Amino acid sequence: MGVGTPINILENIALGVDMFDCVMPTRNARNGMLFTAYGSINIKNLKWRDDFSPIDEMAMTWVDTEYSKAYLRHLFSVNELLGKQIATIHNLGFYLWLVREARKHIIAGDFRTWKDKMVKQMDNRL
Repeated sequence: MGVGTPINILENIALGVDMFDCVMPTRNARNGMLFTAYGSINIKNLKWRDDFSPIDEMAMTWVDTEYSKAYLRHLFSVNELLGKQIATIHNLGFYLWLVREARKHIIAGDFRTWKDKMVKQMDNRL
């Protein structure tokens, strides 16, 4: 189907789409793009070189707190495959979190408000 960014997923859920299939979380991860609830991260950027904070403090998967942004950036800079694996695990975990949260908010009846807030947050480049 090709619906792939987290924002696309939420917008399509709002339109009634309930099934998705896309390579974006894994392809982008292999190229250093990480999705978070607060925006996307290009882990290859120099600004992450000395950032020893967790990959994602929301800790959706075990890799998010086990590894730092600086370490993940190092893995990408030396072309170590482990970096691509860590980024992939993170992005897949984020997507699972995102659709679970969407379901919770649909059931709670406040999906539209939550979605609008999340779209604004996730549209940032960190």
